[in-house]
Amino acid sequence: MTPEHPIDSTVAELVDAAPLAHLATLMPDGSPHSVPLWVGMHEGRVAFLTSPGSQKARNAERDPRVSISVTAADNPMTMAQIRGRVVERLEGDAAFLLIDQLAQRYTGQDYPLREDRVVFLVESDRAWAQSFG
Repeated sequence: MTPEHPIDSTVAELVDAAPLAHLATLMPDGSPHSVPLWVGMHEGRVAFLTSPGSQKARNAERDPRVSISVTAADNPMTMAQIRGRVVERLEGDAAFLLIDQLAQRYTGQDYPLREDRVVFLVESDRAWAQSFG
């Protein structure tokens, strides 16, 4: 399925390059919750993994609006921002295919845990990138 607001290639390349990334979700009282995490692209959407019972998972399931910021691992002056919403949750084998891809990018090996993980896919409403040097 093609996303309604495709992420341009500059942002997608940065997301797929194992950047430093942070996800912001909304707590039940509306306050922000921000955590570092691994991200990657999957079929035009941003993918991230988590435990299904984590605060970010509970927040995203209750209110799918999220914001993801990424900073190039090799250049802190290159960054991107993706604002959108969680549109899909993957579990089981489908999730672990993506989880292992992310782990390979970030650590060079498959993800060590084989349970208690899901993948959320974020469709962009707005995404942009810039570099300051």
